[in-house]
Amino acid sequence: MVTSTRGTTTRWISVLILCTGNSARSILAEALINHHGAGRFRAHSAGSKPAGRVNPLALRALAERGIPVEGLRSKSWDEFGAPGAPVMDMVITVCDNAAGETCPLWPGTPARAHWGLADPAAVTGSEAQKLAAFRDTLRQVEARVARLVEMKDPLHENRQLESELRRIHLEAPPDGGTRGQA
Repeated sequence: MVTSTRGTTTRWISVLILCTGNSARSILAEALINHHGAGRFRAHSAGSKPAGRVNPLALRALAERGIPVEGLRSKSWDEFGAPGAPVMDMVITVCDNAAGETCPLWPGTPARAHWGLADPAAVTGSEAQKLAAFRDTLRQVEARVARLVEMKDPLHENRQLESELRRIHLEAPPDGGTRGQA
């Protein structure tokens, strides 16, 4: 819950980011939404088959950008289906359908969207090449998150919200940059 300067109380907009392993893409999205959406959004991430640890390169890429990494951990989506778990307003999957990954499904009535992203943890090569993949994915996620947190009223009717979440993904530049910049 958030209390405004006028003394009124509003609740967080709760977002759950799902992926299979919850070690890279969903962790990046959780951290970015909590950072850029502070005061309005509260993001969580989880996996259907959690890796049990956050990929160190995800933490490094976030830290390089000045995004807080405290408290980030790989966890099962079962935590969010348990009694007392926060109610989700939005559920966003970030698995890469093009790579044949199976995205987890979330029950209930939150707005749902899919932001398919390649898994930087699957990149092979030198440490520098792997880190470059994480930095690239971070830019791609950040472009989508920036649009999400700019939405004036993200909790309007779910079908409209789902459409907007899909549009954010489809209109995001593939390199994570901002359209119109040189």
